[in-house]
Amino acid sequence: MASTRDWFETVAEARRRARRRLPGPVFLAIEAGSEAGVTRADNLAAFAEIKFAPPRLADLPQVRDLRTTVLGTDIALPVLASPVGAQAVHPLGEVGVALGTRDAGTAMGLSEFASRPAAAVAAANPKLFFQVHWSADRDTLLKRAELAKAGGATALIVTLDWSFPGGRDWGSPSIPERLDLKTLARLAPAGLARPGYLLDWLRHGGLPGLTVPNMALPGQPAPGFFAAYRDWMTVPPPTWADIAWLREHWDGPFLVKGVMRPEDARRAIDAGATAISVSNHGGNNLDGTPASIRALPAVVAAVGDRAEVLLDGGVRRGGDVVKALALGARAVMIGRPVLWGLAAGGPSGVRNVFGILHSGIDSALLALGRASVRDLVADDVILPADFSRGLA
Repeated sequence: MASTRDWFETVAEARRRARRRLPGPVFLAIEAGSEAGVTRADNLAAFAEIKFAPPRLADLPQVRDLRTTVLGTDIALPVLASPVGAQAVHPLGEVGVALGTRDAGTAMGLSEFASRPAAAVAAANPKLFFQVHWSADRDTLLKRAELAKAGGATALIVTLDWSFPGGRDWGSPSIPERLDLKTLARLAPAGLARPGYLLDWLRHGGLPGLTVPNMALPGQPAPGFFAAYRDWMTVPPPTWADIAWLREHWDGPFLVKGVMRPEDARRAIDAGATAISVSNHGGNNLDGTPASIRALPAVVAAVGDRAEVLLDGGVRRGGDVVKALALGARAVMIGRPVLWGLAAGGPSGVRNVFGILHSGIDSALLALGRASVRDLVADDVILPADFSRGLA
C-alpha cells in the first residue's frame, strides 16, 4: 500500500513531510549534529555496514513475537521513544508523543527539559521513564525525580553523554531565548512560509512557550529553557559516587545513558544501574565519536547478564532494530524519527513511525527464521573485520 495523505510507509517519508511542514529553523534544529556532523553521519552509516546472515528456512508460527520488557515495563515491540527536550514541532509536544507511543504499545522517555509536566504526559501514557541530566546539586535532582515519580514516571534515566561541546547544532540557526515582538518579527518569514504550522499553534492557544516545568520545585515558577540550561552549565560533572548516591535514593529501575566504553559500563553497574544505554547523544556531543552501534558488542560483553543494554542512535528501519538486538541490545530508543512523525501527523504520526518499525522487525525475523526478538543471536548478522574501530 502506497503512502496516503494521512499515512506514510517509511521513516524517510515522515522526515520529508516534517521538512515540508516545519519552519526551516525548527526543522534544522532537529536535524543538526555537532560541528561537522561526523558522528551523526556515522550513526547511520554503521548500520549499513552490518549485513544479515543469509535467510534460512524454518518452521515458524504465523505471527512472530516482538514483545519484550524494558526497565520493568512490558512493551509491544523493542523500540521506545528517547527523551528529547522542548518538542515544539507540534502543539501537543510530549503529550502527543505519549499518545502515539501508548497506541503503539510502547514506552517513552521524558526529558527534564520537556515542555509538558510529567503528570500530564503520564496521564496519556503511563509507560513513562523520566530523564535527568546532572544539571543541579544532588538534593535538587532527587526532588525533581521524586516529583516525576509522583506524577507517574516508573523509571529514572540519568544521561551522561552531554558535555556542552562547542559548535552544537551544526547547520541550525540559534534558538531564541523568548518569543518577544522583536524575535517574532525576525522569525516571521520562516513562519509565514509554513502557515499550517502556525495555524496549528494558534488553534491550541498560541505560540510555543519556552519553559521547562519539570525543573521547577513546588512553589517555584517553571524556569525558562535557557535559564535552566545556563544553570546546568555551572554544575560540575558527576562522579561515579554521585551516580551511586542517586541510585541509592531512587527506588525503581535506573538507566545510565551515554555509555560507550566497556569500563564505563562496568562502573555504571557497580554504581547500581539496572540498565545501560549505549549512546553518543545522537551525534550532538563530541563530534568524531564512533557510532553507538560500533560500541554495542564490547559493552554487551562487559555487562553480561547483570543489566539490560539499550541502544540509541541511527535507527531508521526495523532491520536496524533487529541488527542491534542480534548484537545484544534488549531494545532501542529513537529520537529524531519520533519528532518527524509528530511533526508529520501528530500522535497518529508517532504511531505510524512505530508501526513502520514493527513491520520491518517482523519481516526481518521472518527472513532470518526467528520466531521472536528474543531468539536473535550474533550469528544472524555479519560484521566487517574493523567494525568496532578499536572499541572492543
